[in-house]
Amino acid sequence: MDIILWILAAILVISGVLAIFRGQLLWGIVLIVVGLIVGPGGVSVFT
Repeated sequence: MDIILWILAAILVISGVLAIFRGQLLWGIVLIVVGLIVGPGGVSVFT
């Protein structure tokens, strides 16, 4: 389960960074924050 959470969190953070580079600042910040919350190192909603 931890590996799946790491992959999901990494995808969300990378998508957030790419959204910021495309000019979608708010959407990028939301994706990064959600990625940090979902990741096993953060406050995971699944534990």
